[in-house]
Amino acid sequence: MDYDRLLNQTALKLPSSGIRKFFDIAATRQGCISLGVGEPNFPTPASFCEVGINSVAEGKTGYTQNAGLPELRKLVAEYVRRFVNAEYAYEDEIVITVGASEGIDNTLRAVVNIGDEVLIPEPCFVCYAPLVKMCGAQPVPVPCSPHDGFKLTAEAIENNITPRTKAVILSYPNNPTGGIMTREDLRAIRPAIVSNDLLVISDEIYGGLVYDGEEFASSASLDGMRERTVIVSGFSKYFAMTGWRVGYVCAPREIAKVVLKLHQYSVMCAPTVSQYTALGALSACFEDDFRTVNAMLKSYEKRRDRTLKRLTDMGMECAPPKGTFYAFPYVGDLGMSGEEFAYSLLYEQNVAVVPGSAFGESGKDFVRISYACEDKILEEALDRMEKFTASKRKG
Repeated sequence: MDYDRLLNQTALKLPSSGIRKFFDIAATRQGCISLGVGEPNFPTPASFCEVGINSVAEGKTGYTQNAGLPELRKLVAEYVRRFVNAEYAYEDEIVITVGASEGIDNTLRAVVNIGDEVLIPEPCFVCYAPLVKMCGAQPVPVPCSPHDGFKLTAEAIENNITPRTKAVILSYPNNPTGGIMTREDLRAIRPAIVSNDLLVISDEIYGGLVYDGEEFASSASLDGMRERTVIVSGFSKYFAMTGWRVGYVCAPREIAKVVLKLHQYSVMCAPTVSQYTALGALSACFEDDFRTVNAMLKSYEKRRDRTLKRLTDMGMECAPPKGTFYAFPYVGDLGMSGEEFAYSLLYEQNVAVVPGSAFGESGKDFVRISYACEDKILEEALDRMEKFTASKRKG
């Protein structure tokens, strides 16, 4: 059988995830500390799980509406209204998806045509460019600088615009850099977006994880931007629900209608038990004023501070993360690329980090460190990293 002829050529040529590559290698090494995969070390809070467990006990194990449980969509609408400052009708402007990843995929397929271009600020999450390519469109990387916190600027947008540009993906707080865009930053790029008639796909999966008293800002909350913004988010990071795979898309009804159609044909509906657990999560958080999830946030912020101090003490440059649970230090001054650093650290000190090249060419001299792990484990990993960097500087 000629599988090269049989297989989809675009899919065949897609690279594998650089994040999972190092995760898989680390999993084979005894005693390895992995700071690779971005996943909360906290289990899903019991108060969230209770609603999902009860739903199974009550026999609520069939399909839900394609768009998701109405009561969950109502709470998502309230959450977005309260914390994102944007209004969406739960009846026809919100779709519950299988994680934010499905939401991004279906949004791109809903709006992007063959030959279109999509601007993607780099460094960025690994899925954006491959998903754009699977639509027959062209991802256009827009390098962002660590010197201004990896923010997207109006100048960078204008410099990459062509007649084929359809959309821009905003992913802030940013994976892998931890950078954020403030309300003022978003206002600064709004004229470039509006004048070029671009759609904004706003990946807000880390929207709840913002530090230093900063407030999360969404493009959808700016005057005149709701009509050209699609919010994609979910419960994985802020709510510690990665394995439940529940996300959502909030979009103008004309776009949401097409997203729902794609969702119907691809997955029917998000897992019912997971939807009930997400319902439990939002219900519990509204009831306790988000104290449960904010306790996790405070823990991440303390680890952020400790990680940043240790990296600074090692002589590593690192733009202070303002959100997420990642640090993105520069390793080029050690005379190696991020990939060389990651492989050497793994085999010499048994610590796994992700090379920055996994997040685009502009990240090639960086590595991503996830500090979403237990304090003792993080400290041991940083001790090993300190030994590693000291040996390279002496060498």
